[in-house]
Amino acid sequence: MSRVILHVDLDAFYASVEQRDNPTLQGKPLIIGADPKEGKGRGVVVSCSYEARRLGVRSGMPISLAYKLAPGAVYVRPNFTLYADVSSDIMGFLRKYADKFEQASIDEAYMDVSVICAKYGGPIPLATQIQTELRKTFGLTCSIGVAPNKSAAKIASDLQKPNGLTLIPNDQVQEFLAPLPVSKISGIGKKTEHRLNELGIRTIGELAKYSPKQLYQEFGKIAVWLWAIANAEERVEVEENYVMRSIGAEHTFETDEADWLVVDSELVALTNSVHGRLMDEGMVFRTVTLKIRFKGFETCTRSQSMKHPTTSKDLILEMVRRLSSEFNTNGKSVRLVGVRISGLEPKPVSTIDSFT
Repeated sequence: MSRVILHVDLDAFYASVEQRDNPTLQGKPLIIGADPKEGKGRGVVVSCSYEARRLGVRSGMPISLAYKLAPGAVYVRPNFTLYADVSSDIMGFLRKYADKFEQASIDEAYMDVSVICAKYGGPIPLATQIQTELRKTFGLTCSIGVAPNKSAAKIASDLQKPNGLTLIPNDQVQEFLAPLPVSKISGIGKKTEHRLNELGIRTIGELAKYSPKQLYQEFGKIAVWLWAIANAEERVEVEENYVMRSIGAEHTFETDEADWLVVDSELVALTNSVHGRLMDEGMVFRTVTLKIRFKGFETCTRSQSMKHPTTSKDLILEMVRRLSSEFNTNGKSVRLVGVRISGLEPKPVSTIDSFT
């Protein structure tokens, strides 16, 4: 059977999470990184929104240069804990759609869907459902490349960002890749690209036709990899590496909520949601974390851990209510609440469902 590989790439992930959680940032050039200090700041751009990219800003760029290009942009320091939590939830969501799943980075994953895609009517309906459900559940978009191998799928996912979906048919991989610049191949840096250009190799098609022997003389072992990608012969397997680190769920109220009975009701629903996923995964937890965001985007988190792991839904709710009691009399309206369980382990033969 022909392989079907998806490469899922979350669009401008860090910036998109910030814009999702703070709608006042939406539509604005947003730069995640150090304080620019009026063009004299040190450090680099960690990520940026598509609005900032249209101004020439790029990840890895010195923050001082970014300020020259976009002095009116919004600059936000990175919140890596937040991004890791969101990534963990999304990777867990994606995993259920794959025969084999490989997380490549905090915002990228490869999915072998060769068998499971038939359940959804083929790879395109499956990829479309993933995009729809991800947007609905997490308020974020992703771009997906579909191809018979990992390298081509990754190239495809980058061609129609954001929220793109690109299919490379099994029998057209080499033809599809041929006109693209060699820089589209993941892992080719500026130096390698420059040397390839010096050899008269500017497109993937030209790379495919180049003498493998001469390529090896120039680049050594990397030449085998380059030539295989260009000739659609790369067959690296999707390697199962997913480890669930936490399970979380959040809810944003349509209007800021001042009635704590309504807030508590939502906390009960979120508890039921994370506990259901815990049971589905056959895991136990040690730590419960409450997240609460008030009107004006003031965000607080509180956590509590136990000595021994458990599966108890009652304990999750008890700890959530204990953690939330700090806030239920402050009179502030609530914009968002979230419940997360972590310290996950595979469920043993027996678990302790009480504090010790």
